[in-house]
Amino acid sequence: MRVLDTATVSAWATGCVHSLASLRPAINEINVYPVADSDTGSNMLFTMTGAAAELKNAEPETAADALKILARGAVASAKGNSGVILSQVVRGLADRAEGDLDGEWLAKALEHADEVATGAVSRPVAGTILTVLHAVALAVRGDTRSLADVAQEAAKEAAHALEKTPLQLPALAKAGVVDAGARGLVAVLDALVGVLTGTRTQPEHALEVHATPEELAYAWEVMYLLDGVDETSLPTLRKELSGLGDSVTVAGDGSGSHAVHVHCADIGAAIEAGLALGRPRRIRVEPLLTPTPIGLATTPIDRTVVAVVHGGELAELLRAESIPVLAVADGETPSVEDVIGLLNEAAGRHVTVLPGSVALTAAADAAAGHTMAGDRDVVVIPCVSPVQVLAALAVHDAGRRTNDDVVAMAEAAAATRRGELRIAQEESLTWVGRAQSGDVVGLVDDEVVLIEPAPASETNLVAAAMKVLNRMLALGGELVTVLSGDAAPPGVAEELAEQLRVEHPEVELTSYAGGQAEAVLLMGVE
Repeated sequence: MRVLDTATVSAWATGCVHSLASLRPAINEINVYPVADSDTGSNMLFTMTGAAAELKNAEPETAADALKILARGAVASAKGNSGVILSQVVRGLADRAEGDLDGEWLAKALEHADEVATGAVSRPVAGTILTVLHAVALAVRGDTRSLADVAQEAAKEAAHALEKTPLQLPALAKAGVVDAGARGLVAVLDALVGVLTGTRTQPEHALEVHATPEELAYAWEVMYLLDGVDETSLPTLRKELSGLGDSVTVAGDGSGSHAVHVHCADIGAAIEAGLALGRPRRIRVEPLLTPTPIGLATTPIDRTVVAVVHGGELAELLRAESIPVLAVADGETPSVEDVIGLLNEAAGRHVTVLPGSVALTAAADAAAGHTMAGDRDVVVIPCVSPVQVLAALAVHDAGRRTNDDVVAMAEAAAATRRGELRIAQEESLTWVGRAQSGDVVGLVDDEVVLIEPAPASETNLVAAAMKVLNRMLALGGELVTVLSGDAAPPGVAEELAEQLRVEHPEVELTSYAGGQAEAVLLMGVE
């Protein structure tokens, strides 16, 4: 059974350089993702050229040594966000290089490369090189076939995942192209297949660009190598850099050195963040030309509505309606970089943000005025609940004047009364009595209005929900929206709909799976 040797590693490095060089113009042309490199193809080529040169000047005894040298060279030469991520792919392979480097090794190494590359990025984004790498890792997990077979499976899956990237990232969908960094990764895997099988044919991929993105220079790309840093300090460094800008990566080479990369407006602060923790060297600063996402071919988009919500199912619901969404884990608050990344995914100069809670509204406000938001006109419509987000979207009309549309959405959100059912986690004293752990607690506009004794059965939940809705509908209302949480019994939404039809036939009900963890049911009345 064939295993990887030093000659094959060297040939692969050379093949990567040749493949990336031939594809560089096409990769650069399709790069429209707003927080990526302005020159993705060149940066990936620069990274692999430096890595190949490092290997050429060394005399490794084994393939494992060759991969480690290649990884160090890639990290040291990494340029741009795409280059840093690519260097971590190589490092991931090197980290697992021991014993026979056969097909089983490659499968495990690609899984590790996925973990290392994703861990280096402060805010992984769907539809990018990381998404394709993750798809590859899943496809070869547990594969014990020959080295060439595993490599071919990886390249095949990468090409397949590449074609899906426009469906996963709004900026790519609007431009009608695949992700540039992901296309570079496909080239790297194709080069490996070529070396192992003796074939050099690269599969074709449609990369047509429908329009040329307008470039907006408002930031700098700051890169440096950081030595002498304590590994436990890396999360602090990433957090500080994320507060300065976006596209943050802190990537190690496995030998104590780290490549730091950030897009920001404050060059000094980015360097000082490294100085506080270690010894920066090889500092590079370049003007950043960040493409503004473009609209569909001949129909430019001057504004976009985006949402920041808790609950994966709610996020998927909004994405299905073509709303760019930042899905935040329950109980967490997004960083400034997270929200800026969402803003930069949006097309047009005007961005309206609909955050689904008080904490999410505060996070959106913090990002709206950040330098890295560029010259976009960002308006945050304060929402206390996801039902207010849905109410605002219900009246959104892209054909209206921007200001009129914002006012209409803000009024709809503010006019939506909010109700919810929660399961008490511990004993507590409320305005309507004492709640025991397991009781169903009903709230209207954040005020406790009822307590139903445990258990939280379907029957009890429907009865409690109707009491809350009757209280809300007493003040009028024509439309009820219900979002069921993770803890809601499967039939509760249908039973509630039936009961509402009996008691309030004049009211229209819309219900969705929201996936929120804190509330069993969220209810809105408009």
